[in-house]
Amino acid sequence: MFIVEETIAGPEAAQIPKQRGESLLDTAVRYAEERHWDVFPGVWLETADGTQRCSCGDGGCPAPGAHPARDDWATQATGSATVARRMWSKQPTASILLPTGRTFDAIDVPESAGFLALARMERMELTLGPVTCAPDRRMHFFVLPGAAAKVPDLVRKLGWPPASLDLVALGEGSYVAAPPTRFGSRGAVQWACRPTPANRWLPDVEELISPLAYACGRDR
Repeated sequence: MFIVEETIAGPEAAQIPKQRGESLLDTAVRYAEERHWDVFPGVWLETADGTQRCSCGDGGCPAPGAHPARDDWATQATGSATVARRMWSKQPTASILLPTGRTFDAIDVPESAGFLALARMERMELTLGPVTCAPDRRMHFFVLPGAAAKVPDLVRKLGWPPASLDLVALGEGSYVAAPPTRFGSRGAVQWACRPTPANRWLPDVEELISPLAYACGRDR
């Protein structure tokens, strides 16, 4: 089970658990071992002249410390805890990235809409999978694979042109950064809804799309 030692308040009075006292290596291994998620190491943060910079060397990197280090990252991803331990042993500060389109897809929405949707889902007593909240003010709702193909039609059926909402389904070929990966000096990715035994079985996107689309529509 993932240990939560502290929570912080967020919009809509939501609570985001903070993950403390665990190395990136140990966390990556547990994602593979306990959740059976594929993982792969990304770039990392380096300190130069008192400033944190992305190991990619781009001074204007939009996601410092939180993107793939290699073009062939999809082939590097592994669900083996042993392989994950070996990869992070080589670079212990590498970010933890999770490919989508395999054991889960992710619905990417703005943070403000995500917290509004979480509040509505709680009132509707919906069963959620894990949800991350990143320093770039985006949230990712984990759902069953296949969501990326379903979302445009589901959004249309709810009366929204898909392009009108800031809602994206991430499937094959995409990835999400996992806690406790850091985005430069902006902070770390955190769990808005942490992985637990109760949410090991992920919801289908059809169960969550209505409150998510509503929240994104309100957030425009």
